[in-house]
Amino acid sequence: MPSQLVRCRFPGATSHGGSLSGYDVRTSGLALTPCSRAFRGDVGPEARYDTLQTVGAKSSLGVRSLVCGALFCGILSGALLFPLDLQAQQAPPPPAKPQQGGMSGIAGGIGAAPVYDEQKRPITAGGFVDSGPVIFQDIAKAAGLSAWTHKMGSPQKDFIVETNGSGVCLVDYDNDGWLDIYLVNGATFNSLDGKEESPHAALFRNNHDGTFTDVTQKAGVANDRWGYGCSVADYDNDGWPDIYVGNYGKNRLYHNNHDGTFTDKAEQAGVALGNWSPGSSWGDYDGDGLLDLYVSGYVHFDRDNLPIAGTKAVGYANCQYRGAAVNCGPRGLPGEADHLFHNNGNGTFTDVTKQAGVEDKDHYYGFTAIFVDINGDGKPDLIVGNDSEPNYLYINKGDGTFDDQSYVSGFALNKDGREIASMGIAAGDYENNGLIDFFVTDFGDDYKVLFHNDGDVSFTDVSYKAGIAQTTIPFVGWGDGFLDYDNDGWLDLFMVNGHVYPQVDQHDWGTTFAERPLLFHNVPLSFIAAGSQVKTASQSKERGFEYVKPVKGSGLAVVIPGRGAAFGDLFNDGKIDVIINPVDGPPVLLRNVNPDHHHWVEMKLVGGPKSPRDATCATVYVKANGIRMRQDVLSSGSYISSNDRRPHFGLGDATDAGTAEIHWPSGKIENVKLPAVDRIYTITEGAGITGAMCGGKDCDDMPPAKRAAGK
Repeated sequence: MPSQLVRCRFPGATSHGGSLSGYDVRTSGLALTPCSRAFRGDVGPEARYDTLQTVGAKSSLGVRSLVCGALFCGILSGALLFPLDLQAQQAPPPPAKPQQGGMSGIAGGIGAAPVYDEQKRPITAGGFVDSGPVIFQDIAKAAGLSAWTHKMGSPQKDFIVETNGSGVCLVDYDNDGWLDIYLVNGATFNSLDGKEESPHAALFRNNHDGTFTDVTQKAGVANDRWGYGCSVADYDNDGWPDIYVGNYGKNRLYHNNHDGTFTDKAEQAGVALGNWSPGSSWGDYDGDGLLDLYVSGYVHFDRDNLPIAGTKAVGYANCQYRGAAVNCGPRGLPGEADHLFHNNGNGTFTDVTKQAGVEDKDHYYGFTAIFVDINGDGKPDLIVGNDSEPNYLYINKGDGTFDDQSYVSGFALNKDGREIASMGIAAGDYENNGLIDFFVTDFGDDYKVLFHNDGDVSFTDVSYKAGIAQTTIPFVGWGDGFLDYDNDGWLDLFMVNGHVYPQVDQHDWGTTFAERPLLFHNVPLSFIAAGSQVKTASQSKERGFEYVKPVKGSGLAVVIPGRGAAFGDLFNDGKIDVIINPVDGPPVLLRNVNPDHHHWVEMKLVGGPKSPRDATCATVYVKANGIRMRQDVLSSGSYISSNDRRPHFGLGDATDAGTAEIHWPSGKIENVKLPAVDRIYTITEGAGITGAMCGGKDCDDMPPAKRAAGK
């Protein structure tokens, strides 16, 4: 009998009064045995199993649902009521009846009580303090960014296509050593129909003086489609970064022409697709030195059959959130498939999704995808965050195929065995143990999930243990990132927030449409448990996060409907800044003004003949200041966005920059001694250091030949 993924249930087991507890894999059918200790601990004989998935079998129904018994169930504060999604070996259910109740179609959590600050403001738009460390300041207006505005649909957000917002990419498009900003824009139905001018994306060139210039029209990257996500990579190995843009409608592949302009090659390359593809990521999965492309699919949105509450398009559901009418989806709507495209090396790509073993058979609602080496074998693995569905984790087998370890790894679900509304994914080694961890943002009334890498492709949800779960529950999370904001050598955590339903502002629910960001400082785990007692070296092996309170007037007190975010050193000063792309508003640029004087190093990697030229998916370890830190060169992350590709390492008070151990995509490992701190090194595979920047310009003490080679 084929293996079955089953949902283990027992009454009254969850904090919200429901019955879900976890998932387990059984090879002998519907075994009525206790649930796995790995999910809920000891369980009495009243536990039962319901088949969720027969491995390798295709669902007999095209509409997604929750699994809670033979007919219907409502679970969590954000679940639509839909028929049981039965698999092979099970009899089909009776015809579904129209749903008279209905909640929102987004996976939520425990229906938490509202949280207010001392002024009785919802904590999502309050909780400010009068004094404290000012870490970020919004300088968007002074930087010349605020004239551009994001727009997506109507302010009422009648349809899900209008709610999710867009990403942002950091890209040095002109190869001058300074990060430029690409902001994706949305659209309206009228603009798609030619009845009004289409909102356009924006490419802002870095002027090297704290300001930016809009060069969108000259560069030819306005998109003029309903845009969502973007990713950055040099797909043709010509030494210039290209940009892939995911849309509702056909996607764009902007090829860099080396002269400040781009040409859309998506149709010619065979990667334009259609309908709704928000996320993308690049990685050389088969080791041929060419970057391949993964594109996530979200909802199949049909304008000729709009998902309006009470209609057949949504199974006659009422589509409500806490009793208020809201837009429908994603649950109950057909999904859009993911795709893996193999780079043919001639400017074209071939769809190899099925043969590579990453077929999205059930068309889960995919958002952020990331190629990254999870198990340390030098081959890029793949993770995909799915909205209100189990997440994907694919391990690269090294033969051109992947092994789906989504469930066995623990990444598919949270610790309660629940799928979450995964939106943003931060990838980073927050414990400095050489293993990549993931932080996943999701919907409100639910905690955001920190997946700790235990080794051997095994992850544990440590959100509560690490001290971040409770604070995040009221917020709807989107863009996120691990960043060392104070350059102490330990990765901190930043999260951008904003609700999807404008209706929340009309009710006293303790939440708001516009929300403030959250910042957590990396500290020893025992520091949290002891209530901020003195830290010692022996306490630092396990790490957690301490909430940083927002000071009035600072960047952490900005209240916006946040969506995409990207993290990087925009001013080449060694401090990581944050650019945010809110829905229906101007961008927010949070400059890092933390008063620390810690040292740092960054590096731009250039791959050799057997690696991708931009070294995508390279892993760098820097041993300095008594710790060994890890950073990866990634093409995507956060919420359908792309961060600074240059590995950045905080060194604390150390004046010795240490040694970089670089694991190149080709499989080659090199050790490079870094001669000084506070520099951005260019390191070329097989040639060592070929350039360095100090204070935004070539370092004076670099040999002339090496300065030229680094340009």
